[in-house]
Amino acid sequence: MDSAIKLYDLQFVPFIAEKEIIEAIERMSDKLNKDLSDKNPLFIGVLNGAFMFASELIKRFSFDCEVSFIKLASYQGTVTTHEVKELIGLNQDVSGRTVVVIEDIVDTGNTIEVLSGLLANLNCKEVKIATLFFKPEAYTKKIKIDYFGIEIPNKFIIGYGLDYDGLGRNLTDVYQLKSSYNMTNLVLFGPPGAGKGTQAEVLKQKYDLIHISTGDVFRYNIKNATELGTLAKSYIDKGQLVPDEVTINMLNAEVDKNPEAKGFIFDGFPRTEAQADSLQELLASKGAKVSAMVALEVDDEVLVQRLLERGKTSGRPDDADEGVIRNRIKVYYNETAILKNYYQKQNKYFGVDGVGAIDEITDRLSEVIDKL
Repeated sequence: MDSAIKLYDLQFVPFIAEKEIIEAIERMSDKLNKDLSDKNPLFIGVLNGAFMFASELIKRFSFDCEVSFIKLASYQGTVTTHEVKELIGLNQDVSGRTVVVIEDIVDTGNTIEVLSGLLANLNCKEVKIATLFFKPEAYTKKIKIDYFGIEIPNKFIIGYGLDYDGLGRNLTDVYQLKSSYNMTNLVLFGPPGAGKGTQAEVLKQKYDLIHISTGDVFRYNIKNATELGTLAKSYIDKGQLVPDEVTINMLNAEVDKNPEAKGFIFDGFPRTEAQADSLQELLASKGAKVSAMVALEVDDEVLVQRLLERGKTSGRPDDADEGVIRNRIKVYYNETAILKNYYQKQNKYFGVDGVGAIDEITDRLSEVIDKL
């Protein structure tokens, strides 16, 4: 295999050679020939990714068969959108037929769940699933995978039909996203008035990390009328919450802008367990993970006094009303409690005393980070 390659701004390293892939396809075709010799199966390739695998698999089938294709989509970049959209439908009558769905890769199983449901409604006699690559760690469905070529860990791969934003499908070897587990990725929390913004800037400089503020990301995308920004604004203008999918795709774009980063400080995201799961999935797709959730802890009365004092010069109305301040603090604790429990279960939650001089608080935070 060739050495590492670069597609757009991401590095990929050799993972599975073409020879191993062909051997796996031959093993699968032997089983298909044995099981389906007298059933005149209909092979349905799922485009775009399965075109290369489908060709190699079907030409090794020695008996009567028919071939069709269906196109569905559930990925954007390296992150699944969790939503499968049918783009091109079936034309054949599949009632009473034995159908073999040919997938390039099965991870969560979202696509085959939708497709299996579709075929069941069309009165297929039986539906078999054949996939070249299978990620058992990521699979969340109960549908049986009847034939698979190679089990792989939950890594993002390209080649042999699989792509990253359109590139890499033509590669005959398979590559995986370069591992970055030495990255330090922090979820930084702190109640209003705790000095989180100040500490984020200090930690960013000290550890050479990229600070991603969800608020800043939203403002940038909306101001510059990016596709995601325009989509987010359409929800905001209607007084609706922006879907998590849009937010995570914005964050994914920010992460992808910094492929050589030593790590990231996520500020303002996640806010819910579902968002925490999405962030975990995003980082895992890039060979990384959340290192820790670090939360500044400050007594409520200290926070109230700090914000009232800040309100004298900040010009912010929410810093001048004690009732509003206390409500903001309450909302923060309600949100943090959920994530505190989430990360505590992973032994990744660290509370740090946020009272004192800036450098004293930085030292406490550094003590935690240096041990990660």
